[in-house]
Amino acid sequence: MPLSTDTIPTPTDATRTSRPGRATRKMRGTGRRLRGWALASAAACLAFTLTGCAEVDTTAPSTARAEAAKGAHGTPARFGTVDCREAKCIALTFDAGPSENSARLLDILKEKKVPATFFLLGKRHIEKYPQLVKRMAREGHEVASHTWDHKILTRISDAQIREELKRPNDAIERLTGRKPTLMRPPQGRTDADVHEICKELGLAEVLWSVTAKDYTTNDSALITKRVLDQSSRDGIILLHDIYPGTVPAVPGIIDALKARGYVFVTVPQLLAPGKAEPGKVYRP
Repeated sequence: MPLSTDTIPTPTDATRTSRPGRATRKMRGTGRRLRGWALASAAACLAFTLTGCAEVDTTAPSTARAEAAKGAHGTPARFGTVDCREAKCIALTFDAGPSENSARLLDILKEKKVPATFFLLGKRHIEKYPQLVKRMAREGHEVASHTWDHKILTRISDAQIREELKRPNDAIERLTGRKPTLMRPPQGRTDADVHEICKELGLAEVLWSVTAKDYTTNDSALITKRVLDQSSRDGIILLHDIYPGTVPAVPGIIDALKARGYVFVTVPQLLAPGKAEPGKVYRP
């Protein structure tokens, strides 16, 4: 069954703070009865953009940059060679890899001189393609977490959330020498408990503003069109390098957006001179 991260958090997911193992365990029966409503709400939310239904408190890249500038003395330091306060920046992100398609994707990114942010899955992905994880880091891409086994974090216990987040962090650190500071919750579903645990583990959550729904089609031309139709300054593009139609679409996406004046950056570069703060959720 295809993995999809393109589901909008429902109000129930975004605001629920009780989980098995807490003092509110007696509420589980009520929570189960409400789940049918939550699923119906999620389906309704799909008719809107990501900002339409979610009640998650998020920080925009421009806000992160402005907040950092307020606290700086003199001119804030630039991040690398790109200053997204001046440049028309956009971030290309890939979920749920590495996969058999990732080597070709890395070849394309290297040829086009484009950095990306990879939100990697642990089970059957990091485990299976450790050399690709190393290559991503070596070639200057941001290596981040998409959990270990793509469990919906708002539906599991706190102990399970920690396991889902800690295992890929440890695996990535062993391979790259650097522990991830960013994660993307499966299906974008998050809540106060997830924020709290992310803060404990030193992780910021990153959502998106552009989706091609590439898990629904192998048509590379359609994937390209969907991305181009939604792209705007400070955007975060969500793609999956696990699906066969996605990687062939990437060269056209890059060329078209460069022609429109966009500069590709990693998510940390998009926030600079601000830095992603653990426990916060970032979304354009």
